[in-house]
Amino acid sequence: MAHSLADNEDSLETRLPPEPAPRTGARYAIEARNLRKVYKASGNQPAKEALKGIDLAIPRGSIFALLGPNGAGKSTFINILAGLVTKTSGSASIWGFDTDVNPRQARASIGVVPQELNIDPFFTPAEVMEMQAGLYGVPKRERRTMEILKAMGLDDKADAYARTLSGGMRRRLLVAKAMVHNPPVLILDEPTAGVDIELRRQLWEYVKGLHARGTTIVLTTHYLEEAEALCDTIAIIDKGQVVACEPKETLLGRISDKRLIVRPATPATQLPAALAGMKAEVRPGGTISVQYNPAETNVMTILGRLSAEGMEIIDISTEESDLEDVFMQLTSH
Repeated sequence: MAHSLADNEDSLETRLPPEPAPRTGARYAIEARNLRKVYKASGNQPAKEALKGIDLAIPRGSIFALLGPNGAGKSTFINILAGLVTKTSGSASIWGFDTDVNPRQARASIGVVPQELNIDPFFTPAEVMEMQAGLYGVPKRERRTMEILKAMGLDDKADAYARTLSGGMRRRLLVAKAMVHNPPVLILDEPTAGVDIELRRQLWEYVKGLHARGTTIVLTTHYLEEAEALCDTIAIIDKGQVVACEPKETLLGRISDKRLIVRPATPATQLPAALAGMKAEVRPGGTISVQYNPAETNVMTILGRLSAEGMEIIDISTEESDLEDVFMQLTSH
């Protein structure tokens, strides 16, 4: 990438927009109550209930992960908030504004970065930004087109046609578009899908800076390690229902099992008889993984069994449960 955030002379802080002022006394950035969406039958396709009365409250100032398998209802939920899909029943509010009662204020309070790279190829990034700002009624004197493009490493491409931009650059332009009206809530729908590691790092640098200034961030991603590293609260949607919504540490604590990784002096080719009846496997390279619950099984008991069988152990380590373990437990049924 020709221009990185780190190369800019002014600091990240000076390039960020002002902290969005609270527009209401609302406690939540986004709140949904008994939200339902039923897509009508069409042709040979029967009616589909995409959202089954979900309740969700996203605290102001949080970095919130909305996770779920494909078809779980995440995009439907986001599109209802963005005004692209009409809900069947229930209520939704953004920054305290009901999407039915105060639709304009609700839409002005949110910026959505979609999965699809839907940018007109015949406009330049600067033109895209100016047009988006006009759609949101941002006065010309308050527009920050070049400031935002510079923060996203796109100022040197401001006058290039969007069709000449790489996929990663287009992704950054989508983020820039979502920020033209300085919304207090930013939704990132798979923002790092198909982008390289360096771009991902730079994107999160900017997003974390926005969060530090008060912007509420809502993230959907299939990179679970990304959600685990960035987010403080996580909701998991499956088959149109919220199956979990908890602080990250509470959610990770749902699975108390750990893994003991044993490296024998002679790489193992099969499980020792001493581990019969335990959740154990031989990993590539000849190490042995043993899943255990610390409240029920002591590590020394496992090592004692292996030692009694004559195994010489040269190294051991443990692995905690991660978000992927929790995700699979809650959605694999």
